[in-house]
Amino acid sequence: MSEQSDILKRGKSFRRPSVTSWVRLLRVAQRVERELGMSLRERWGLNNAQFDMLARVGAAEGIVQQRLADSLLVTKGNVAQLLDRMEKRGLIERRPEGRINRLYLTEEGRHLFAEVVPDHESLIDERLSILSKEEQRQLSTILRKLDRSLYRDPPAA
Repeated sequence: MSEQSDILKRGKSFRRPSVTSWVRLLRVAQRVERELGMSLRERWGLNNAQFDMLARVGAAEGIVQQRLADSLLVTKGNVAQLLDRMEKRGLIERRPEGRINRLYLTEEGRHLFAEVVPDHESLIDERLSILSKEEQRQLSTILRKLDRSLYRDPPAA
């Protein structure tokens, strides 16, 4: 019996480093995302999608609604519903320009953006502070390399 089948027979996992890395990356991302989501809800009354929209519009005021939808990786319809909620709350406004809508933060949205984004970033920084600054740079470099390779090479159908 081979070592691999012996390990599997005993019920232990036999994974490649790529699989182990993926599982750990996902676990860390889910834990941090959950904590960030709780903080957003409790402190600011936002969910993750609302924060993402607020942050993206705040960083690129005048962004076209379709471009925002593409950057959020959701459908235009989902963005429209989310925008409706954000408009009702007085955080974002749509400004029609021909057949498109450009998006801007309201004064209240700008105020919230100025408070919530630094707070959100501080919480992320706190969670990643277990890594040295050099390790954080290395992790960023590795993830950027992986991200770019996945963006350029879509999966085969």
